[in-house]
Amino acid sequence: MRDFSADHRWLSLNTATVRKQGDLLEIIDACVRHGIRAIDPWRDQVAAVGLERAARAVREAGLELSGYCRGGMFTSDAAHRIDVRDDNRRAVDEAKALRASCIVLVVGGLPQYSRPGSAPSKDILAARAQIEDAIAEMMEYARDAKLPLAIEPLHPAYAADRACVNTTKQALDICDRLDPGRTGALGVALDVYHIWWDPEVLSQIARAGKDRLLAFHVCDWLVPTKDILNDRGMMGDGVIDIRSLRRAVEAQGFAGYSEIEIFSEGWWGKPMDEVLRTCIERHRTVV
Repeated sequence: MRDFSADHRWLSLNTATVRKQGDLLEIIDACVRHGIRAIDPWRDQVAAVGLERAARAVREAGLELSGYCRGGMFTSDAAHRIDVRDDNRRAVDEAKALRASCIVLVVGGLPQYSRPGSAPSKDILAARAQIEDAIAEMMEYARDAKLPLAIEPLHPAYAADRACVNTTKQALDICDRLDPGRTGALGVALDVYHIWWDPEVLSQIARAGKDRLLAFHVCDWLVPTKDILNDRGMMGDGVIDIRSLRRAVEAQGFAGYSEIEIFSEGWWGKPMDEVLRTCIERHRTVV
């Protein structure tokens, strides 16, 4: 396993971590100040400053993109499916312009939550089938852009509204059905917040292998957790054995960034430089 104690070369900042402290351009400037070499920006943050301006800022700062958040939210009623397809194609175009290494897919839950305005449904099996069909369609478009798609399994608490692919096994089953030749077009983004509880996670990481492991996200699970969405912990403040999960993905040959992604009202209330200094310190001592 790589030694992170001496520097933070392999730290990437998911820009949601400081989304309330500044816009994307200000976040990029702060990353340069702190010697952070990679980011994973969100589409709304890119849109707020403009795609061309964002891409230029990334290039001029010499930053890499460990991913692009996010594609997906595939589930909808029939009236919204063309909009879903077109929205995900735009995500591919944006990621290509930004030179992202992959697009992270948060696949969606029940249609009325994933795409507001869709007719209500409680059929989670139909939602999962629709997700797989939509990923297959998106793969064709993304393949032409040479952009891998990374399915992110989310904690089961998010099954209704954000993602009904909830385990690494479910995500890899989709990968195996849609990309049996392991071409590199489809893989997984594993976030410790979502997978730490899973009794099968280590065996599924081994199953994934190097070619399916496209992204690795870190934060921590607080006890108690006050808000399942916006009360993530800084690494080391919770109960996740982060290092054992990193050891598992690196044993398969993963050599990319450990991407810090923290949705937290508490951390959003602190100055950006303080948050980044803490991220760097915890990346060296905990991750």
